Amino acid sequence: MEHELARELNDILRDTTPGALLSGIGRRLYFPKGIIAQGAEAKQFSTLANGTLGVAEKQKKPLILRALREQIPGLSAGEIVSYAPTAGLPALRELWAGEIRRKNPSLEKAAISLPVVTAGLTEGISLLCDLFLDEGQTLIAANPSWDNYPLIVEARRGARMGPVDMFGKDGIDLSALRTALTCEAEKTGSVRVILNFPHNPTGYSPTRKEAGEICAMIREIAEKGCKTLVLCDDAYFGLRFEDDIEEQSLFAYLADIHENVFAVKIDGATKEDFAWGMRCGFVTFGGKKLSAVHYDALIKKTMASIRSTISCSSTVVQNLLLKMYSTGGDTLPAEKAAFRDIIEGRYKKARAFVDAKKGHPLLRPMPFNSGYFMSFRCGIDAEALRQKLLHGYGVGAIAIDPHTLRVAFSGLDDECINEVYTAIYRAAEELAAN
Repeated sequence: MEHELARELNDILRDTTPGALLSGIGRRLYFPKGIIAQGAEAKQFSTLANGTLGVAEKQKKPLILRALREQIPGLSAGEIVSYAPTAGLPALRELWAGEIRRKNPSLEKAAISLPVVTAGLTEGISLLCDLFLDEGQTLIAANPSWDNYPLIVEARRGARMGPVDMFGKDGIDLSALRTALTCEAEKTGSVRVILNFPHNPTGYSPTRKEAGEICAMIREIAEKGCKTLVLCDDAYFGLRFEDDIEEQSLFAYLADIHENVFAVKIDGATKEDFAWGMRCGFVTFGGKKLSAVHYDALIKKTMASIRSTISCSSTVVQNLLLKMYSTGGDTLPAEKAAFRDIIEGRYKKARAFVDAKKGHPLLRPMPFNSGYFMSFRCGIDAEALRQKLLHGYGVGAIAIDPHTLRVAFSGLDDECINEVYTAIYRAAEELAAN
């Protein structure tokens, strides 16, 4: 039975593209007017005492163990152990919204939602699949893909991956992507697709020309009446190492491209700000003709998913990041640029090595120009090669599937890159010889 609050949100979204794309879970979700909502109201208006939340306070400040307090001297007790709002700290959400627009100037006139804080990008992708993907439906994604996609889509949601061999010899196979989008649109009348750039595991980002063509084909199916959800997984946003790469997220162009397109940006501090284990991501919605009321309804459904799974994201992580962004001054961008330059230097060394091996009969590097990774298409079993590298040469790599070996050049010290890649080619040749 549909809850009254869920029905109210569904009515708000009824004639919109995101409303049409909601899953069964998405339609059922609502944010209760319970402990969290009443606690927020009490925090604002209670003057004598606040007996709403399950916390222990003294003189209206949370109790905190000294041994914990001393580890984080730059934050107050409340900034460390208090609960954060379900959608995240308002100041952090506003700050990130400004950063999204600064990094993506094409969004200047687009109306987008305020970002919602998630516990890393994985949680963001997972809750979006809860909201917009039913059992049996298809999420189009590049093949190969990050192994968490099928875990979320197939194992958790009972949906299916629609793999597209999206990467050709020198870049994106636009024809393969167009075919996948068109076939799904004609079969079901709606499309759900996830675009991950820079891509994991290949390390490829579209050129400006390719980005334009991808957006054009999405507009084309939308103009034919197809309701289209585009998830922009921007985990490695900004790590571009060639001059012709599109500088903005595809979200910047898709957020206002057509009323039948609903775009969602999933990004965060995890990779962009070298804060991998801090698990802080953001989900931001964009769609032509969506109003603040529509975005508020979508955010409430997102909050319902967060509330019903992890309750809220880490308070201390959000405050640490907020302090970093607010107090970093001129040194923060410079330091981030220096770290990025380190990764670019490793990319160039890896690029030079594999380019010198062009035409190798066993290992074909897939196109790569950005991010943390590159991958080989293997003429031998990728798992056998991984085992040979690990136990024969002391080199770790990932067998994505039987034909694909991923190497994270981002984590290789400069002085060992040539040694690592020499081992990869040598191990492949030894396996083939046996």
